[in-house]
Amino acid sequence: MIGAIGLELDEGRVIGVRVSAQGAIEARTAIVRDDLVAATEEALAKLSAASTDRPVIGLASAGADAKPVAAAVAALAPRLGGSQRVVSSGTAAAVAESWIGAARGAGDVAYFAMADRTTAGLVRDGAPVTGSHGRAASVAWLSLNPVEREDYRRVGCLEAEVAASGVVRRLVWRIKTGDDSSVPDVVANDLAAITIEHVLEAARAGDGVSISVVRDTAKYLGMAAANLVVITDPEVLVLGGIMATAGDLLLEPLRAELARRLPRPMLDGLAVVPAVLGAEAPAIGAARLVAPALP
Repeated sequence: MIGAIGLELDEGRVIGVRVSAQGAIEARTAIVRDDLVAATEEALAKLSAASTDRPVIGLASAGADAKPVAAAVAALAPRLGGSQRVVSSGTAAAVAESWIGAARGAGDVAYFAMADRTTAGLVRDGAPVTGSHGRAASVAWLSLNPVEREDYRRVGCLEAEVAASGVVRRLVWRIKTGDDSSVPDVVANDLAAITIEHVLEAARAGDGVSISVVRDTAKYLGMAAANLVVITDPEVLVLGGIMATAGDLLLEPLRAELARRLPRPMLDGLAVVPAVLGAEAPAIGAARLVAPALP
């Protein structure tokens, strides 16, 4: 069987996997480099090493319109063949989780993740739902606040509030308004050095402001997840990114928010589970989508 390679391209980063017919990861790589074209070529070289076949290549990205991603795709064109297009990272991750991940065997799956970006994807009757322009489930643009802001117009309301930079922004705003938090001590009062990991660790340690910010984040995430569920009516809702890695902080308040906002019959028929494939999920799904021989 011809092998399948999946690559997730982001500005300055490539995550890649080589996948067997059974869904086993035969090789993996993650490369961070400013030159995305060079990073992509390096990733392909590593994933193709020790292989005698010519693998098909699938691509995923959360920012396919970004110039570095477009340049990397153009450089790959001679090796892609046909009318290859880049699938959204959320869609690819949904495919991966429904194939070998947390929703294995489920026909109707909604995937929702937050990390540096907010992404989502849908699988209906085992097939990805991409929309007429490949932008289905663009949850970053969910409108959850009636206020108009420049960052909402630039990256979307949900992403501005719950992606990593948005969570940090809300904590920094609370500190600047006078709320007492332990986080500035950790970063020697350099507020620009605060990361979402600082917020999460402080919340685990009992920092009141960080706990409040995390709870607000869970509320936004729960609202967004509820909107996704009522539109798509999935069997399984898979929560990825920081919702999975920081499930101890986010999953229970998020489930509580879902319970407040969904009708009981819909909630009772829904399985809500953390993702299990981590950062490699989009690459795995990209490989699955270009290899129809895979089961």
